[in-house]
Amino acid sequence: MKQPVEWPSYRPQVIEPKWQRTWEEQGLYLARESGDKPKFYCLDFFPYPSGDGLHVGHCRNYVPTDILSRYKRMNGFNVLHPMGWDAFGEPAENYAVRFGVHPRQTTDQNTATFRRQMTLIGASYDWSREIDSSRPEFYRWTQYFFLLLYQRGLAYRDMNWQWWCPVCQTTLSSHEVAGGVCWRGHSGIARREIPAWYFKITAYADELITGLDTVDWPEPIKLMQRNWIGRSEGCQIIFHTSDGQPAPVFTTRPDTVFGATFFVLAPEHPLVEALTSPEQRQQVRAYVDQAARQSEVERMVESRPKTGVFTGGYVTNPLNDERVPVWVADYVLPGYGTGAVMGVPAHDQRDFEFARQYGLPVRVVIAPPAGGSLDGNAWTEAYPGEGALVNSGPYDGLTSSAAMRRIGEDLQARRAGGPQVTYRMRDWLISRQRYWGTPIPIVHCEHCGEQPLRADQLPVLLPPMDNFQPDGSGRSPLARLPEFVHTSCPRCGGPAQQETDTMGGFACSSWYFLRFTSPHETAAPFDPQAVRYWMPVDLYVGGAEHAVLHLLYARFWTKVMADAGLVPFREPFGKLLNQGQLLGADGVRMSKSRRNVITPDSMVESYGADALRVYEMFMAPFDQDIAWSAEGMNGARRFLNRLWALFGETYLPSSQADGEDANLLRLTHKTIRRVSERIEGFRFNTMVSTLMEFVNALTERQRSGAWKSASYHQALETLLVLLAPLAPHIAEELWQLTGHASSVHQQNWPAWDASLASDQMVQVPIQVDGKLRDVVEMAVDASADEARELVFSRPKIQPYLADRQVAQVFYVPGKVFNIVTK
Repeated sequence: MKQPVEWPSYRPQVIEPKWQRTWEEQGLYLARESGDKPKFYCLDFFPYPSGDGLHVGHCRNYVPTDILSRYKRMNGFNVLHPMGWDAFGEPAENYAVRFGVHPRQTTDQNTATFRRQMTLIGASYDWSREIDSSRPEFYRWTQYFFLLLYQRGLAYRDMNWQWWCPVCQTTLSSHEVAGGVCWRGHSGIARREIPAWYFKITAYADELITGLDTVDWPEPIKLMQRNWIGRSEGCQIIFHTSDGQPAPVFTTRPDTVFGATFFVLAPEHPLVEALTSPEQRQQVRAYVDQAARQSEVERMVESRPKTGVFTGGYVTNPLNDERVPVWVADYVLPGYGTGAVMGVPAHDQRDFEFARQYGLPVRVVIAPPAGGSLDGNAWTEAYPGEGALVNSGPYDGLTSSAAMRRIGEDLQARRAGGPQVTYRMRDWLISRQRYWGTPIPIVHCEHCGEQPLRADQLPVLLPPMDNFQPDGSGRSPLARLPEFVHTSCPRCGGPAQQETDTMGGFACSSWYFLRFTSPHETAAPFDPQAVRYWMPVDLYVGGAEHAVLHLLYARFWTKVMADAGLVPFREPFGKLLNQGQLLGADGVRMSKSRRNVITPDSMVESYGADALRVYEMFMAPFDQDIAWSAEGMNGARRFLNRLWALFGETYLPSSQADGEDANLLRLTHKTIRRVSERIEGFRFNTMVSTLMEFVNALTERQRSGAWKSASYHQALETLLVLLAPLAPHIAEELWQLTGHASSVHQQNWPAWDASLASDQMVQVPIQVDGKLRDVVEMAVDASADEARELVFSRPKIQPYLADRQVAQVFYVPGKVFNIVTK
């Protein structure tokens, strides 16, 4: 095929849908399993189809993974890059309520919109593997995994105090409440005593910590998970009431036990009522009622005044037989430790403030350094450090560490406690009193009690229901459907009642990544052979807001499956990356209420999908927050126009090209190396700048007339292949216009010659506000973007930029890099 006599104009609104249809018809992006190629499983976080569609902020997640997936295919990998919908749960149901329609209808409408928009931006998903968690063919297997957990003693029902959201009208797990609001942003969260279903995630607490050492995840995400699990080593110390009831506490400082001058119970503790004397009952009950109206977040604020009430009761310290007065105070929480603490005011600041508030004695049992006073009543603050024990009977003179060991051993010998490990994390509350969710496969029989269904009785279908909204009773709307509730017992065959709570949406997202490997499997949740081939996920990309919730739950389920022999691995996601947030032009998060939402539809209509992709990748480093700029879109479109014009003015068939350009040959190989390294490293902004510099260099040669060499022709061909992952439509169109029959996306990724691609390196001094702070080695011709990326990542430079704003950057290639702050 020859170059057209008249070069056509660049019309992305015509060429982009044309190639999208062609790629789909050709099955270009279908994932295939074959033993002669390496595999690469690239996955985006499971999106909620609970809105009107995507905005351009979502492209910062979906375009980078698309670029990498295209790049990997061109490098000879079998690539699995699927998409589906996390369609069950409160987000989808609340959206349907807002519009007064059934969630089935809104879910189908929204998923169709999402799918259309993802195709619109050129995302190369394998749509033959699309899944929807609200379909029976999917949630049948969510119920299957519930039964697996139940059979392994990891799912149970219990009556407990739970978070209740008055807007969502359902219980919430402790993981879903933060800052006094639920995870959907609703305030007014309070505790209710409600029967609920739990998954025993605490049984895997230690492995959920140690497993983090085996995955390539951002350190802040790992730290968040470790802190959430909250492993603490210490001692259990069992105090006793006057009638012999145990009152255990957990402490990380057993060396301070002789300093306990009072004992504090959380208002919700079951011993409060038993230990309250008749004279104190009215005052204690009033205090307990008041505490129930406060959130745990409010109660945890360190600066708030400490309040409490004496119960009139006492417990006995097991190591010195001292009677200690029992108080009830809201700074002790029921969900942490045992809901009781020993008050050691000399060595804990909270206890010190409480003791000062109520005139309780302050007994020093750890000598402060430098000969400080041992009269705790004269102190102005607690001494929380370690040291030599005093006023501690047989343990006097021991160091804190030695005393901790001895006291732990003695407690164990007396059967009054001993060394213990505890966790901040609590079991995962999974049940919801809502309609739009996976029904729980349990029935309640009057004779047999709680009974799990058999696997061959699945799925428990979610019935159609017009009036699906909660009625404020605290029961699931499904409880109002007699035809759903009344069933038979799988054990005795007698009448029974179907469990009416549904599972929270995080159950679905705890295993969906496995279903993508064989989404049409009907005899099992997944084909074991497909899972062995594709899993674990090689790259998982999404927002950092799921650091504790989804990621922790998915890891837990995977470990349970591994122990059950269902999967041959224990961590589902080998590498994790979190994208930065794209803010509105006003610098705040895009939302309809702020009227700052930009849709991909409007950008594609005005500029084209490739321009949108180029701008979103060029605007900032992948993990950096950035505000939207209309001018940036104009710049991206101008770049593509220059690219189009370059081919129209200079492309020659290879038979007409002659001669070599050694400098251009070196630049071509450097460009191949740099683009490859930047895609692999998710440094898409410098990848784009590298391509722009390459286009500029070719344009300069075109203007000077030096464009008829074989090197120039090869550079143009290479440019299209390098451009294909970023701007797939224009690359494909230009590839076809320049005489190629097959798709540019089926070409092999170009290799570079190391001797040609190597950079000449120089030492460049880095100055901050005119002072030399570091020296870095970089390519003599490193671009401003490349130099900035390298300099700002230097550990020696980062402290000088902390809490400062960069005002200007001055860069002289190969000479100096100067940062000016304000």
